[in-house]
Amino acid sequence: MALPVLFGANIDPVWRDVDGPLQLAVQAERDGLDLVTIQDHPYQAAFHDMWTLMSFLAAGTQRVVFVPAVANLPLRPPAMLAKAAASFDVLSAGRLRLGLGAGAFWEAIEAMGGPRRGRKEAVDALSEAIEVIRALWSGQRSARAGGAHYRVAGIHPGPAPSASLGIWLGAYGPRMLDLTGARADGWLPSLAYLGVDRLGEASARIDEAAHRAGRDPAVIRKVYNLNGLITPVSEGPFYGPVRQWVDQITDLVGAYGMNGFVYWPDRDHRRQLSLFAQEVVPAVRRVLPA
Repeated sequence: MALPVLFGANIDPVWRDVDGPLQLAVQAERDGLDLVTIQDHPYQAAFHDMWTLMSFLAAGTQRVVFVPAVANLPLRPPAMLAKAAASFDVLSAGRLRLGLGAGAFWEAIEAMGGPRRGRKEAVDALSEAIEVIRALWSGQRSARAGGAHYRVAGIHPGPAPSASLGIWLGAYGPRMLDLTGARADGWLPSLAYLGVDRLGEASARIDEAAHRAGRDPAVIRKVYNLNGLITPVSEGPFYGPVRQWVDQITDLVGAYGMNGFVYWPDRDHRRQLSLFAQEVVPAVRRVLPA
């Protein structure tokens, strides 16, 4: 059975606009969006800490689900990441999905005290981190998991999160896509890094990896981060009128099995997110099968 298509808004974790992030989260919830994503780049001077901001926004909303896009593994040890995610999940009544990435911007990560990793090492570390996080969410009396990069042994897990808390990977390369299909609950790519011309091949690779692992690909949440603008005149993909956005999104659902879309406006965030929620999303929902 196909998953329902979800829609969301990205909110930049900026601190100079003190009330801005909360206002946008409240707007997203009021307009009926399902998700709010928050970037995790703590080395950016202009950004709040992701976990602190998400906790604050969750306290000011009631329904919308929060997703790190994506949690920065090299700066967040997986045992602590699992603890933070489970706590957030329990305190917010299941309003979290753990977006997780292997890392990027290595110079900035290293400057903040994190490790610098090559591609293979980063994927290996992420794979171990998934084992550790699952172990800490297991509800078992004690947990043992990990490998060369991360390891827990004899730790007592808790709290146990809800069944809705899953791991969504920000994945692009072949090994990351295979890992997503084999072991993740969701996929969180971005248009800026994976264009529509390559989306189908990547989605198919995830499905193939899921089949090899004995999983049903239909249970994997596939959320596409869409940067662009809703404008009167078309100037390219995801840069045009409402009708163009509706057609493009419905095409991605039908052609590539995408089942979630989060809007990252290039500018004019409040108005653009309102147009997306109030005009694009209802029109897409009317077109898609119930």
